[in-house]
Amino acid sequence: MEPVPLATIPAHYAEAQGAGRTCLVYPDGSLTWGELESRANRTARALAAHGVVADDLVTLALPNGLAFHVACFALWKLGATPHVVSARLPAAEMRAIVDLAQPRLVVAADGAAVPGRPAFDFAEAAGRDDAPLAPRIARYWKAMSSGGSTGRPKIIVDRKPATIDPEEWFLDMPNGGTVLNPGPLYHNAPFISAHYGTFRGNCVVGLARFDASEALRAIETHRVNWVMMVPTMMHRIWRLPDGERAAADLSSLRIVGHVASPMPVWLKERWIDWLGPERVWELYGGTEAVGATWMSGTEWLAHKGSVGRCVRGSRVRILDESGRECRPGEVGEVYMMPSGGPASSYHYIGAERRADAEGWESLGDMGWLDEDGYLYLADRRGDLILSGGANVYPAEVEAALVEHPGVDTAVAIGLPDEDMGELVHAIVQPYAGWEGRLDEAGLRGFVEERLARYKAPRTYEFVDFSLRDDAGKVRRTQLRAERVPG
Repeated sequence: MEPVPLATIPAHYAEAQGAGRTCLVYPDGSLTWGELESRANRTARALAAHGVVADDLVTLALPNGLAFHVACFALWKLGATPHVVSARLPAAEMRAIVDLAQPRLVVAADGAAVPGRPAFDFAEAAGRDDAPLAPRIARYWKAMSSGGSTGRPKIIVDRKPATIDPEEWFLDMPNGGTVLNPGPLYHNAPFISAHYGTFRGNCVVGLARFDASEALRAIETHRVNWVMMVPTMMHRIWRLPDGERAAADLSSLRIVGHVASPMPVWLKERWIDWLGPERVWELYGGTEAVGATWMSGTEWLAHKGSVGRCVRGSRVRILDESGRECRPGEVGEVYMMPSGGPASSYHYIGAERRADAEGWESLGDMGWLDEDGYLYLADRRGDLILSGGANVYPAEVEAALVEHPGVDTAVAIGLPDEDMGELVHAIVQPYAGWEGRLDEAGLRGFVEERLARYKAPRTYEFVDFSLRDDAGKVRRTQLRAERVPG
C-alpha cells in the first residue's frame, strides 16, 4: 500500500482492528489503539501550546513506558521530530547533548531535566480535546543521540520522512502479532523495533528494564512472535537454571533476532540447538542506516561466524588502509552504501561522516567478505589491540571469557607496554554467587585452552559493577581512559 503519515497509525489500526484492541503493554499499564489515538491527540495539543511546530526537534528523556510512545505519536501528529536521549544521563551529559540539539522543548520524566530549558509536564494534556488533528509529516522521523560518554556527543538524524507503508517487509516482523521489546527505547534498535511493531499493527510488550526471567515470562504470557535482543541478554537467559529455561513455553516465537554487539560462536550454537536455526536471526547495521545485513541461523551454520549479506538494496565492500578493495578473506575496514546513494540515509549534528571519495561510509568496523559475499566482523578499528606486532580483536577475547560459567560480563582493552606496545587486559564482572570463587589463576587456565597465547589476557581485574549500559553496550573508551589517564 501507499505510505501513510506516522501520525495516522493509531487511528488506522483503531479502524482496522477495533479501537478496543490492546496495542501497548508495559509494567506501568496498557493502551488500546483508541486510547493511544486519544492520548496522542491531547498530548499533541499540549505540546503545540508550548510552540512545537512542524520540523522542530523535541528532546525526549523518558524511561520505557506508555508515555514514551504517546509522546512520539504526539510529536509526529505535529510534524515534529523526536530527539531521543537516555533519561538516566548525568546532568553534564544531558546539558551537552541538549545544547547541541537546541530543541524546542524537553520532555522528561521529572519535568525539569535540563535547567534553563523549556520543559513539559504530561499533566498539561489532561482535559484537552482528543479529536483528530490534520496529519502532518515531519521531514525526519527520528534523531538519536550517541557519544555522550566520550565528551563529544553527536546526534544522528534519520533522513527518512515520518511516513510508513504498514505492509512493507521489516526484518520478518509479523503484522497483527505480538512483539517484545526488552531493551531501552533510547537506543536505536529497541526504538525501531518497538515503533515498527506498532507501525505494522502488532501489540508491543515492553520491559521497564531487562531481566532474563521476566523476558521468558513475557514471551510465554503474551504469546510473543518476534523479539530483538543483544547478545548480553541472550547470555543471561542462557545462564538461567536449566529447569527454568526448559520450562518456558516459547512455542509462539517465530524470530529471535540479535544485534548491537558481537555474538560469541558458542552462545549462538546453543541458542540454535535450543530453538532451531530457523528461529535465530542476526542483524548488523548502525543507527546511520548506511547498510544492513540480516541472516537466519540456517545460513549462519553454512557461514559460521558471519553476520550475513546486505538487505534492502544496501551494499558493502572492504578497503585496506590505502583504499584498495580487499580480496575475499582479507581483513580491512567495512564500508557500506545505502540504497539511496551517498549521504542519503542520515546526517550528523556535532560530528563528521567517515566516507571515501565515492561516498562509501565506514562506521569504524573491521571485517572481511567470503567468496559468497557474506560479511564477517573482526572488531571496531578503535578497539583493536596491537600487541607485539599482532592484531588482537577484543571480541574474540571476550567471547572466550564469558564462556566461563562464573563470568557475567568481560571487557578486553589494550594497556600500554614499553616492550610489546600493548598488552591485553581483562576487566571481569563475575556472576552473583561467584565473588571470591572466580580467581585469576582459574580463569587464565580456562581462557588459554581457547585462545592462542598472544591473544590471552596478561592481566586481570575483577569488578563488582556493571560493565554495560541498559542496551548491553560497553563504554570501552571510558573504561580504558580510567586506566590510562591522558
